Amino acid sequence: MSDNIKIGQAAMRLRAAGVESGRMDARLLWDYARNPDVFEMLVTRRAAREPLAYLTGLKEFWSLNFAVGPGVLIPRPDTETLIEELTRQHPDRSTPLSLLDLGTGSGCLLIAALAEYPNAHGVGIDSSSEALAWARRNVAAHRLEGRANLIETDWPEEASPGFDVILANPPYIPTAQIDTLEPEVSRYEPRAALDGGPDGLDAYRALAPRISRLLKAGGVAILEFGAGQETAVAAILASPGLEFVKLVPDLAQIPRCAVVKSLTRPI
Repeated sequence: MSDNIKIGQAAMRLRAAGVESGRMDARLLWDYARNPDVFEMLVTRRAAREPLAYLTGLKEFWSLNFAVGPGVLIPRPDTETLIEELTRQHPDRSTPLSLLDLGTGSGCLLIAALAEYPNAHGVGIDSSSEALAWARRNVAAHRLEGRANLIETDWPEEASPGFDVILANPPYIPTAQIDTLEPEVSRYEPRAALDGGPDGLDAYRALAPRISRLLKAGGVAILEFGAGQETAVAAILASPGLEFVKLVPDLAQIPRCAVVKSLTRPI
């Protein structure tokens, strides 16, 4: 049986399982497997709606490759909006920034930022040991061990001496909506990286009072949020010691991240 016939049959199986990109996924899995038995196993898993990125073990973000798998959120193109805004806030790439990535997951934001700013150093925190295992793998793959420090912890209470920039893609999906998402997300990706509480805003309420203590005076925080949450997020971030700067849209012109500036030095 020719490769094209195998791919075509797999594509039909995937489309029947609800995978809209069945033909493309089948082709990518064939190119990845290069073995009929392995290919069959991967197609079966994809037909069960396991994410393609988990099957191939890679996801591109900011033109960089990241290792991903069970236990870590898969990087999304929309999240690149935060890196784009970072480069607008700090156009001089030689700036020796101090970066903090809250909820680092795969490390995609931290690593992309460090790739843009060769004199920068950063800290990525996450409460998940599984996610941090992927982040450590990616930091090593991009040879950033000397500039990136990964710490297992929940939202930090204090910072010393403070950071120039905070990046964060916190969980923001309302709890009741998670099971209505595509199976790739609802069945496979870590719920802790998705679940933002009853209204999706729990993480922002936890972070808002901490940000001014985490930032240096004049430092900026760039935080992702979900579609339709911009008004509520802006209100939450109107916290003492912070100046709300602006909302930034993604490529679809949907408001995607908020920018705030610290008015005080960390306590």
